[in-house]
Amino acid sequence: MRGTSRAALQAAEDRFTPVLQAAGTQARSLGGELFALVDALDASGSLRRTLADPSLPGDAKAALAARLLDGADARTVDVVQTLVRARWSSDDDLADAAERLAFQALLQSAQADGALGTVEEELFAVVRGLAGQREARQSLVDPAYPAQARGDLAEGLLGGAGSPATRAVVRRAAVAPRGRQFVTTLQHVGDLLAEMRNREVAVVTSAAPLSDTQRERLTDLVGRALGRAVQLNVVVDPQVVGGLRVQAGPDVIDATVLARLADARRQLAG
Repeated sequence: MRGTSRAALQAAEDRFTPVLQAAGTQARSLGGELFALVDALDASGSLRRTLADPSLPGDAKAALAARLLDGADARTVDVVQTLVRARWSSDDDLADAAERLAFQALLQSAQADGALGTVEEELFAVVRGLAGQREARQSLVDPAYPAQARGDLAEGLLGGAGSPATRAVVRRAAVAPRGRQFVTTLQHVGDLLAEMRNREVAVVTSAAPLSDTQRERLTDLVGRALGRAVQLNVVVDPQVVGGLRVQAGPDVIDATVLARLADARRQLAG
């Protein structure tokens, strides 16, 4: 998002976050209502353009949003009216902002349940389990399959378990991919979760599992290297001959033997 949209999103989050925190586990239903709005915006370009049109009075757009959300929780209506009164760099940003708030609502419901850490672990386990499963990943977002079937397939990845928030997230990622890969959506939600915990997610690829002591030491080292607190998620990949590869957002710290060999080859070729 560009500057105007980022400011609009921040204002909506500042208004909605305390509401979600007060809603407790009810935040999950507010998230469902916001997802319904996202679906309506994605299905109708004219509606999306109207609600994001900066030339239209904010009150008129707020009234239209209230009619569109007839029967929805007043808290959902209030935040949507905040969204449509704001200025957006593009109408797509409005839908993206509503989706972001919806996922935040699911995570806030998990936090109220004391299950935020569980959601983090479950989402990472799903992402890790799909590594190398190209056909499965494609099936999860393939429009040739009915949305309901994709949602059922996604929930099946949890093996009949999973917290309510995790099930809602993985189902949504499959039912309404919005042009993204399934894993990309889960990683996006993982980033939102890390923001809630004021930490960034760092994915560590290692040839073998790390001990608790190694994890603690590496968390500290990576945090100091990046200059910010991190949540460490470990992927075991036997193809990594030795060392570690750490990625946190766009930042990559690669100390694997393979990386060093590749550097040596490049130097010899140069």
